[in-house]
Amino acid sequence: MKNKKTILSASVLFFLGTYAFGQEKEKDSVKTNTVEEVVVLGSRAGARSKIDSPVPVDVFNIKETSVVLPQSSIGQILNAVAPSFTSTIQTNSDGTDHLDPAQLRGLGPDQVLVLVNGKRRHTSALVNVNGTPGRGTVGTDLNSIPSFALNRIEVLRDGASAQYGSDAIAGVINLELKRDIGKLTGQVSYGGNLTPTANDHTGNFDGQNIQVDLNYGNKIGSKGGFYNITWSSQFRNPTSRAGAESGSIYNAYNAIEKRAQNDGVNLSSLFSNINNTPNSQQLIGYIHQYSQGVGYFSAQQQAAIQNTSIIQDIKDTQGNVIQKGLQSLLNFDVTDQELAYRGLGRKDFNMQVGQSKLNNHQLFANIEVPINDDWKVYSFGGYSFRHGTSGGFYRKPNQSRTFTGLYPDGYLPQIGTDIQDLSLSSGIKGNWNGWNIDLSNTFGQNSFSYNIQNTGNTSLRFASPKEFNAGGLRFSQNTINLDFSKKYDVWSGINVAFGAEHRYENFKITQGDEASYTTYDAAGNVWNNTTPRATDFFGNALPGGSQVFGGFKPVNAIDKNRQAVAAYADVEFNFTNWLLVDAAARYENYSDFGSTFNYKLASRIKVAPNFNVRLAGSTGFRAPSIHQIYYNVTSTLFTNSQLLEVGTFSNDSQIAGLLEIPKLKQETSKSASVGFTYRIPSASLTFTADGYFTRINNRIILTDQFLRSDVPAAAQAAFDAERVNGAQFFTNAIDTETKGVDVVISHNARFSGFKLENSFAANISETRKVGDTHSSGLLQSPNLEKIYFSEKSRVYLEEAVPRVKASLSHTLSWKNATVYLRNTYFGKVTGADVIDANGDGITGFNEHQQIGEKIITDLSLGYQFTKNVGLTVGVNNLFDIYPDKNLPASTNNDQFVYSRSTSQFGQNGRYVFSRLNFNF
Repeated sequence: MKNKKTILSASVLFFLGTYAFGQEKEKDSVKTNTVEEVVVLGSRAGARSKIDSPVPVDVFNIKETSVVLPQSSIGQILNAVAPSFTSTIQTNSDGTDHLDPAQLRGLGPDQVLVLVNGKRRHTSALVNVNGTPGRGTVGTDLNSIPSFALNRIEVLRDGASAQYGSDAIAGVINLELKRDIGKLTGQVSYGGNLTPTANDHTGNFDGQNIQVDLNYGNKIGSKGGFYNITWSSQFRNPTSRAGAESGSIYNAYNAIEKRAQNDGVNLSSLFSNINNTPNSQQLIGYIHQYSQGVGYFSAQQQAAIQNTSIIQDIKDTQGNVIQKGLQSLLNFDVTDQELAYRGLGRKDFNMQVGQSKLNNHQLFANIEVPINDDWKVYSFGGYSFRHGTSGGFYRKPNQSRTFTGLYPDGYLPQIGTDIQDLSLSSGIKGNWNGWNIDLSNTFGQNSFSYNIQNTGNTSLRFASPKEFNAGGLRFSQNTINLDFSKKYDVWSGINVAFGAEHRYENFKITQGDEASYTTYDAAGNVWNNTTPRATDFFGNALPGGSQVFGGFKPVNAIDKNRQAVAAYADVEFNFTNWLLVDAAARYENYSDFGSTFNYKLASRIKVAPNFNVRLAGSTGFRAPSIHQIYYNVTSTLFTNSQLLEVGTFSNDSQIAGLLEIPKLKQETSKSASVGFTYRIPSASLTFTADGYFTRINNRIILTDQFLRSDVPAAAQAAFDAERVNGAQFFTNAIDTETKGVDVVISHNARFSGFKLENSFAANISETRKVGDTHSSGLLQSPNLEKIYFSEKSRVYLEEAVPRVKASLSHTLSWKNATVYLRNTYFGKVTGADVIDANGDGITGFNEHQQIGEKIITDLSLGYQFTKNVGLTVGVNNLFDIYPDKNLPASTNNDQFVYSRSTSQFGQNGRYVFSRLNFNF
């Protein structure tokens, strides 16, 4: 901690000292970098200095900074350098393990719009339905684009739906692709986590990551045409951060079963349903025989076993046990003794907690060819294939979901995910009679295929496969844009822009293998609610479907589409050189929910040559994603002697209609921001500060599970009519308010052969649910509001992401050497579990663990040996900082040492890396 504070203090003094140095020793400052960063995002009038923009825009030069940054993916780079942006690698969250939800200004992953070269990027096929920040949302898969293909990233931190359409409530991220020509550049990176907590807290090194990036560009013709191609491959090993499994693992029956297996006898082959076992005496005989081989059974236990010739207890008419059977006598814990007998330890039963295993391959291209002096055609896009493997909850041998006839020690099921992403944008742009015209078509598709491995359909017993195709998700989007803009020499300039857009979207769910979702009876046939079920020795029915992730059933399979058309107008008035006003309006019509109209007004006032005031106000919207309307996944359970459905039901389902759940409609927003920019050219210092407020009405959430027993009588009738026992839905249930402040201070200078760049950025934000929950239909009841919007959901929304985040970074270059230092402050967050956090023995309805603030330090050193070859070595999280440990109630038998329901900075610890850079 002392070293961490020393580094932070030194950074601050370094920053302030260089400011004083620039003021007092200006004559020694041989050169200062006076070239201002320009932005195109947030305005259709063309590039302008980001200081003169009427809305706040951050610009990150990825091409240069990626040489020294420890992070390599777009999401993790932005999480490190942009305080208003949050994205953390998730664990044990199914498909979300391979796609990190990204948030801007504390709003949802689906409330930030992503552009590539100014064109709308399609979202992911995945719906985040697990317990992570952003639950119930559909974000953009930033991991499908290689960061090495980027020139820079622009982040517009202001509502912009009136300019860019749906999703831009929090802001817009524009990824600008490289246009380099005439050389081959590349880098080879290797790193991993060097930390005492590696390999389930046994130390050493894990999470090894190898990445190879190549980029090549060249001219096309002689009029400025070019092509630029990037290939990237990443091979990432998992990290393991579980403690040692502290729960019960083996019971006495497991011990006897193991002794029999050692002698070639499989007790599970002697019965399929323990309540209907014709050769029960043979089974009992084997139990008597092999129990004698369990040396740690007491004499009393051995005697009780040997003296019993029945399996089930015998009870009187009052339900009192008259004589105990083997099921009762063998249902005691023998974990420690049996581990010793089998030569195993508790860590052998750990879950895989940490980052998932991942192989990622990406190809991206950016092409532009002039036709003549006024017109050019362009195309860009790419393909990525990502295969990830993540672990589920360990299936222990003493659980009914484990068939010990095949898995005497249980097993750790794995979720294999194949993610394919395809995008292609093509168009023509040019000038006609002073009008800038751009006609384009952009297609994108993202798909998730689930391959469940090292698992089983327990109800199939010996006949179960170990691998299942569980089906998949696919989202496709095609967008046609026609844009016009023209500048007029009126006052100090007027820019007029207008255009139209047509968007087609398709969402598809593909069913899995039959065995991935089906429950089979004791005879191996599909269970029809009348035939006997397969059971374990203790009479518990063996569950069906592939363990850890049941496949999508035929009833879940859908293929839905919708269309949207839009028209917009944007006029920018430069009344004088000190007053700029931008007005925008947009109309959109969706085929599935109707129309929306939004507007924006922004202004920049130049109070002094180096001091600007900027302000903006707008309305915005986010259309319900087609995923949220049609996504559904259900499972069949045997409850109260009935086959009943539980799960997530689509917005257009029969049960949703019977319960009078309203059709999803757009979220609407009102946003306002005010800020200033200030420059001190003599010291190369720039200050910006912006305050903002966003109100969102009818925000779409995923409810918790409504159980039949919890709902009113009228709703119970609807549940019964559709044979449903539990259901959750997407619904426009809450209103929220977000307010905050962004501050950015930047400095750069050259002196005595050194080049210095300093940057401080901070974001302080707060999101709160306001007003009542919008319950509706037959589920409208004060008692059900905690299910509509649960306490856990409130924490995910309001407190699972840091409200305060700040970074202080320095880059010092001298000749061929570069030193990069960054300290990032992550504010406190709240765990989602409701537990007795203060240890007073009373659990309050909103009592949670607070996870404290932390500072993460990154340090890297780069050296350019020749003009063609360079090397960077560095450390992310230099002091090996971890989040606060979970309280015991949240650890799941010491498996989750750190919270998996917050988004702070992850739980991987210190990461060391080296990177070889080359260009020819």
